[in-house]
Amino acid sequence: MATEATADDTDDASDAPDAYDALLDRVQRWNAVGSASGVLGWDQQVMMPEGGTPARSKQLSALSSVHHDMVTDDETGELLDELDDADLTDEQAAVVREVRREYERADAVPVDLVEEISETGSEALQAWEEAKAEDDFETFAPHLEKHVELKREYAEHIDPDRDPYEVLFEEFEPCLSMERAESILTELREALVPMIDDIRDSDVELAVDTFEGTFDEETQEELSREALELVGYDFDRGRLDVSSHPFTSGNQFDCRVTTRFDETDPLGAVGSTIHEFGHAQYNLGLPQEHFGTPLGQSRDLSVHESQSRLWENHVGRSEAFWERFLPVFQEHFPQTDDATVRDAYEAFNQVYEDNFIRVEADELTYHLHIVIRFEIERDLIRGDLDVEDVPEVWNDKYEEYLGIRPETDSEGCLQDIHWSHGNFGYFPTYSLGSVMAAQLFAAAEDDIDDLDAKIAEGDFDDLHDWLGENVHRHGSRYETNELVKRATGEDFTADAFLDYVDEKYGELYGI
Repeated sequence: MATEATADDTDDASDAPDAYDALLDRVQRWNAVGSASGVLGWDQQVMMPEGGTPARSKQLSALSSVHHDMVTDDETGELLDELDDADLTDEQAAVVREVRREYERADAVPVDLVEEISETGSEALQAWEEAKAEDDFETFAPHLEKHVELKREYAEHIDPDRDPYEVLFEEFEPCLSMERAESILTELREALVPMIDDIRDSDVELAVDTFEGTFDEETQEELSREALELVGYDFDRGRLDVSSHPFTSGNQFDCRVTTRFDETDPLGAVGSTIHEFGHAQYNLGLPQEHFGTPLGQSRDLSVHESQSRLWENHVGRSEAFWERFLPVFQEHFPQTDDATVRDAYEAFNQVYEDNFIRVEADELTYHLHIVIRFEIERDLIRGDLDVEDVPEVWNDKYEEYLGIRPETDSEGCLQDIHWSHGNFGYFPTYSLGSVMAAQLFAAAEDDIDDLDAKIAEGDFDDLHDWLGENVHRHGSRYETNELVKRATGEDFTADAFLDYVDEKYGELYGI
């Protein structure tokens, strides 16, 4: 059950101290630089000609340096010191808390290292794309090695006495401890491995052949646009494009999504498109009046992922959604005219025996994909694994955890874009977000009458309003657990997710 808004939800900032106003002005300016970098990054992955990488690397490096200089300027520290004992509203105190966290981490890292990391990321992105296309890990390996070295150095500057991977994890999830994250991953592994084994031993045969065949990419793109229109994407503030790895980029005024297409897997495109919609809807739902400040920015990647996984899994994979969407699908692909809603539901929720690709994984084995990446990147950063050994270790873990072994690096250790950006510590947030999505959706179901029926009718207004009220409008005002507790009445746990998958897959597979 969502908690009601309290009086302090509408703090009056009209009496803000002068130092607070000055700090807010600085924050808005450096976040504008960050937004510009985001647009250049989007362009690099979507529109930029292949030959543009050398210039783009310098452009992004320069903006990264400018941003770092603005954050770490002496005046920022002086304003924060001045606000230490100031009489602040709850909203103002939250802004100062978030800015202080960013300032202290950035101030610990030399600007030349920031520039080098940015430039390395631009070069590594192109190398990763080439390596993936050519199935050649050796092309990417030197760039990965450099990223690992730079990120170790980065973590050491922030806190030389702590586990460097834990320090990097806090870049993406600053409000939950590494211990808590590992605990949840362990709960998932211990619950899902035997469940998946039971499913594979089950005699139940789902309608997995329903969507076999060839589905041309141009029509899939038209279908993806209709899916976005159905769930309520605001094309006046966004756009849909194609990229090698689906992603979302933007803010509450301009938030763009990308997807990708496989002619043999139309459901994959539907899933990834709705997934990215969840990210975009969060960004677009952030308060416009707080643009450029922590109150107008998303909480963190676990919360962000909860929004995308909620829409992808609890909406897009639901039987109710396919009551509304199957006729649209069949209009675009008449070869599926004989499919029933139950067929579509089963096809979209089958548990695969031989899927190697994380973004195409089913809802259960997905988390083992995450565990593998988490263990590998953790060991890389800690110095317990050499880059040259990544492909073999990756393949060994897939064989151990999932019973499959990739035949190529492209379907193995080169499939994800994250390491080309140097984003070590990112992967755990995917599973944390999935767990959080189940807890939030369960609360929404409690609060919204006949939510399933509304989804079946294509009416998503109440769900949009619930998420906007309980998650989006708060920006980064609350730390993660408090945000979840305010929305659901409970601390953040894996209980709702485990109950959800037990019920759903128990019914599907008769286990």
